[in-house]
Amino acid sequence: MIVCCGEALIDMIQTPVDGLGAVFFPTPGGCPYNTAIAIGRLGAPVQFLGRCSNDFFGDIVVKRLRDNQVGDDLIIRCKNNTTLAFIKVEEDKEPQYAFYTEGTADRSLSAEDLPSPLPPSTSCIVFGSISMTMEPLASTIESLIAQVNTQMKPVIAFDPNIRPIMIPNRDAYMERFKKWAGASTMAKISAEDFEFLCPGIEPEQALRTILDLGTMLAICTLGPQGAIAMLRRNDGCITVVSAPAIPVSRIVDTVGAGDTFHGAFLAWLELRGKMSHAALAALSEADLRDALAFANKAASIACSRHGAEPPTWEEAERLSAS
Repeated sequence: MIVCCGEALIDMIQTPVDGLGAVFFPTPGGCPYNTAIAIGRLGAPVQFLGRCSNDFFGDIVVKRLRDNQVGDDLIIRCKNNTTLAFIKVEEDKEPQYAFYTEGTADRSLSAEDLPSPLPPSTSCIVFGSISMTMEPLASTIESLIAQVNTQMKPVIAFDPNIRPIMIPNRDAYMERFKKWAGASTMAKISAEDFEFLCPGIEPEQALRTILDLGTMLAICTLGPQGAIAMLRRNDGCITVVSAPAIPVSRIVDTVGAGDTFHGAFLAWLELRGKMSHAALAALSEADLRDALAFANKAASIACSRHGAEPPTWEEAERLSAS
């Protein structure tokens, strides 16, 4: 089972409405939240770990998880308000974000809220994104990762999902980033993230930098150019694999595309019995390429829809056959 932990919020997505112009339409979101939805829709066992408000926005957030086969046993409901993220979407541009997080439910997760222990079926923990820029949430997740790495030793999957507006001190963030990457089994990092993390460095060299921090598997998503993965095996040998993007008839927006890619990659591993340190280290080039290709298909489908709407397994397979 995969456990996704971190922010669960309401995305206020800019949407054109006849007669009104651009309005902001509320929909549940957040990087680990969207990743959990993608995993659930693809049929892999998944739980969400975090705090959710008792307000009506919190009800919407939790209902969407349940409707998409994401377990909510690890969710703490509380009186704090739900985080809001306003997203400005413009054609041929990356989305722009504004976050309202002060005192909100998800950022208030504390060590006392963590289950002890996690369910014994936990094979992977997913973390990252703006969760790691907000306290006490960031320190709580950091302590959880340290704890499980000395006990259960599941696969740790990290997606920094950089939002510069949430990082007032780059140097301080980078110090913690190195610690998080070093504690992770795998990291999924977009080309846009690398512009912040490793400015001026080509993706393949940037991936080597991530491996040097201690990560076993590093993946860079490249938008319309697909994705590239770099795997360090137990003997120190490095395997590099790439997979092209899968075209769709129309790109609507890219909201949630990276989260969908990550969820699809993890679901592929989980459903094929590859979600362990030993199995990852032994992945064949063909398996790694297949996992990347499947994740690319899922992300392309998400880009053909408004907002973070990942596909089911059947929808991804149909795109494969077309």
